Amino acid sequence: MAAFPFELVSPERLLFTGEVESVVVPGSEGELTVMKDHAPLMTTLKPGIVTVNETTGRSQRLFVRGGFADVAPTGLTILAESSVPVEQLDGAKLDAEIKDAQDDVTDASTDEGRRLATEKLNQLQELRGALAV
Repeated sequence: MAAFPFELVSPERLLFTGEVESVVVPGSEGELTVMKDHAPLMTTLKPGIVTVNETTGRSQRLFVRGGFADVAPTGLTILAESSVPVEQLDGAKLDAEIKDAQDDVTDASTDEGRRLATEKLNQLQELRGALAV
């Protein structure tokens, strides 16, 4: 399989840079697999897992919470709102955060507060679901 350059960047740090065989991206319109010579496109990301298949045969999974993916003739770049390797996630801590977020939804006194609390809850549940895979 042919390789192409890929970078995953979050505001905190550069999480990945290198040659890869394919990358599965959680696009807002659905998952897509990017390989060498993919047609150029730009898409927003939904919270989900980016699966990086390296040229060495190694595979990495990183959770992203939104952002953009840019597929160009020069490769793929993901600018994530935030990202963390899946193996660094703590299931017990995440369950506690989900419980707190559920309480925040219940306790919200305004529509905007409820919307924001629900959005956070949905992102945490998406992350929890990613850990189960």
